[in-house]
Amino acid sequence: MTNQRPPARAQWRFVILLLLLAASWLGMLIGGSGSVDRAIYQAVYAGHRPALRAVAHILTLLGEPTLLIGASVLVALWLWYLGRGRAGAVLLAVILIGRAVTELQKYWVARARPDLEAHLVVVKTSSFPSGHAAGSMMFYLALALMLTAHSRLRFAAAAAAVLVSLLVGISRVMLGVHWPSDVIGGWSFGLLWVLLTLRPAERLLRSDSEMEQSRL
Repeated sequence: MTNQRPPARAQWRFVILLLLLAASWLGMLIGGSGSVDRAIYQAVYAGHRPALRAVAHILTLLGEPTLLIGASVLVALWLWYLGRGRAGAVLLAVILIGRAVTELQKYWVARARPDLEAHLVVVKTSSFPSGHAAGSMMFYLALALMLTAHSRLRFAAAAAAVLVSLLVGISRVMLGVHWPSDVIGGWSFGLLWVLLTLRPAERLLRSDSEMEQSRL
């Protein structure tokens, strides 16, 4: 069996994408909570628009940490039941470690939450990066990529996962608990984390497949 390495051009594109995501995270860290942040925040805030506020409350549930961690455990157990225990362990590790790194960033940066408008949900941690934005990007995208490996639906599944995360992140600004830069920083980190862990995960998944074939 021969290992096929991606073309050099594809590898460079991958590296450039990682650098752009890291630069986006850094830019949101350095330039956050300024005049642009405040203007976007005021335009998106849904406190005086009951219909949008209700939508935001629904969307933000899709990024709740307890929901995503619980769902990760259930998916890991389901994969283990199907004989893909290694894939389940990888998914769980990606989500839990990524979540822990996000919380460490919050503790390290210690950015204050927006205080321009009333918060429409209870928050207890620091503002940067948005845990909902980062967590939803990591969970939905990692899940989509792992469950559709070698499938024609992979791109569509990944696009749908990113869309869900985008909606979750926007809902945090609508609810008044995050600056837009917090959310963009969360998206950037979440996507960067998945891309960094994707290749090792795919190698483990390939190992699972080869082991199953050897037993036949």
